[in-house]
Amino acid sequence: MSFIATPQFMHFDEALPLTSGASIRDYTLAYETYGTLNADKSNAVLVCHALNASHHVAGVYEGQPKSEGWWDNMIGPGKAVDTHKFFVIGVNNLGSCFGSTGPMHTNPDTGEIYGSSFPVVTVEDWVNAQARLLDRLGIEQLAVVLGGSLGGMQALSWTLQHPDRTRHAVVVASAPNLTAENIAFNEVARRAIVTDPDFHGGDFYAHNVIPQRGLRIARMIGHITYLSDDVMNEKFGRQLREGIDLKYSTQDVEFQIESYLRYQGDKFSEYFDANTYLLITRALDYFDPAKGTGDNLTLALAKARAKFMLVSFTTDWRFSPKRSREIVKALLDNKRDVSYAEIDAPHGHDAFLLTDSRYVGVMGSYFDGVAKEFAA
Repeated sequence: MSFIATPQFMHFDEALPLTSGASIRDYTLAYETYGTLNADKSNAVLVCHALNASHHVAGVYEGQPKSEGWWDNMIGPGKAVDTHKFFVIGVNNLGSCFGSTGPMHTNPDTGEIYGSSFPVVTVEDWVNAQARLLDRLGIEQLAVVLGGSLGGMQALSWTLQHPDRTRHAVVVASAPNLTAENIAFNEVARRAIVTDPDFHGGDFYAHNVIPQRGLRIARMIGHITYLSDDVMNEKFGRQLREGIDLKYSTQDVEFQIESYLRYQGDKFSEYFDANTYLLITRALDYFDPAKGTGDNLTLALAKARAKFMLVSFTTDWRFSPKRSREIVKALLDNKRDVSYAEIDAPHGHDAFLLTDSRYVGVMGSYFDGVAKEFAA
């Protein structure tokens, strides 16, 4: 049974310096909290979201059926991340389109919609913005920073940017940087958006249009990479959408997989912002903590002080187990406390969002151990 979640908003007048050299001021962060912060504020868990997720991590909105948070299967009363024990915080990142200040909002310096002028943000910028929100909440140190995929990159970055504020980091289905292939997928998706005639250079808001064609294609490309070949074949195979006869058409939707991808693309284009997609995929491209250490990940992670739990999935080819093992090795080289689970699951990258008994068991066991630290 899910609980009722309530969105909250925190405004910041002071400018946030960004990695690019730009800054953003007079901005708002949307966030949600679940559970109760204990007296010494030692049970806080920050959940960092991935590309198309938000601060709505768990619970449901009152009067809105089917509004479960994106990680509701993992977080809540009696679940792996037990909100009877932990105070969980979900924050919507700057540049997103789910409540925090983004390209669709007004630039206080011009009085116009940001649009294409919204500054490029990085994983490091998001972490610093999250840290400001925690400051306002009076939380000096996190029991755990947790994230999957792009969220895992943020969790890793927390241990480097604010090493004394993170006791544990749980990094799921993530990587220390993107491979060339991953950057390529992102670029193809971005080109689909920017070449849509309705994009208008990113200032489509003024034209009262949405570049839905580009968004649809971007989502279809992304969705293919989130699934494993086995799952796609098992779920769809070569099934035809209608009957058993080919139509011998180049335009009709004939295969079930075509229908599924178009449905996912249509749905995504109705709620996601095109500029947000560009910003978040670029933040993914840029993340590379070893860039400043001559690509030496061991040296880059030397400043981390947290204990780590990493999880990967065997059929995740976008963020493969090999990438998680790179992080594990670098941490072990630095003699850090590391646990690692490689789950044999068929679901591809999406596995980190799904309910697998072994995965949930690993997460629950680790968080139970963390809870004993502040309960002692």
